[in-house]
Amino acid sequence: MNDQKQILEVIDLWRTNKKQYVKKSSFSAYTLLIENHILPIFGNKYSIEETEVQAFVFQKLESGLSQKTIKDILIVLKMILKYGAKHKWVDYSPFEIQFPTEREKYTIEVLNRSDQKKIMNYIQEHFTFRNLGVYICLSSGMRIGEVCALTWEDVDTENGVISIKRTIQRIYVIEDGTRKTELILDTPKTKNSIREIPISKDLLRILKPFKKIVNPSFFVLTNDAKPTEPRTYRSYYKNLMEHLKMPDLKFHGLRHSFATRCIESNCDYKTVSVLLGHSNISTTLNLYVHPNMEQKKKAIEQMFKALK
Repeated sequence: MNDQKQILEVIDLWRTNKKQYVKKSSFSAYTLLIENHILPIFGNKYSIEETEVQAFVFQKLESGLSQKTIKDILIVLKMILKYGAKHKWVDYSPFEIQFPTEREKYTIEVLNRSDQKKIMNYIQEHFTFRNLGVYICLSSGMRIGEVCALTWEDVDTENGVISIKRTIQRIYVIEDGTRKTELILDTPKTKNSIREIPISKDLLRILKPFKKIVNPSFFVLTNDAKPTEPRTYRSYYKNLMEHLKMPDLKFHGLRHSFATRCIESNCDYKTVSVLLGHSNISTTLNLYVHPNMEQKKKAIEQMFKALK
């Protein structure tokens, strides 16, 4: 090997190269995983053995990190090592890492129907633009970054459609050795996330009078040229839920609640997947399609009915 390098040197070269090809938000996510997890353990090494990576995985699980986050770290580590091997800076043999079997099933938290109705009725009676954002999310399944980035020109009350074209998020950046965060307005996470969502009749009734008088370039949540960021809006939502004595539900639970109501109403899964902007239908199926006991009983009864 002509020019063997330490992993930290390979990381710097990989980052410079990668920055040209990925979105700013993706680059920020890679940087965060590298700084917090990869550099402290592997930075000073010249090569990495599979046994070291397996030990790293167990150590991270022990510290309470989720399997999803650890798998994301391994994806970034593999990209770095492949890049290093391609330029003959490091030896890299693909590793097969094992994870313990997950015993606990992932359950999503959603509002029940009566709590959802209570929130929606309250917002209709106590209108503010920030309250309107919660109502929009319950009516459309939008993500928090998408509703924060929504402008009035994205709301077409004539055709009854909301267009999702942008998302807003605070990302982590390192410039000249200084760590800081930056608020960015960007296209959504995948091409499927750029989508159109029909506006319900109740929501249309709320939006139509405003649409005639607002500045189309203003953000819906602030009705101003300056948006609110997800962190601030999450805090506002938490206070609203406390005021209404609602269960302690994360903001993302509004999206889950929308999807669950769609599934309960027997919407076809492909349509729900498209409305949510999922990159494939399996994401929707894995998250939301879990037959309850009533549905299971019905299936068994139908099967025996057919036998008779």
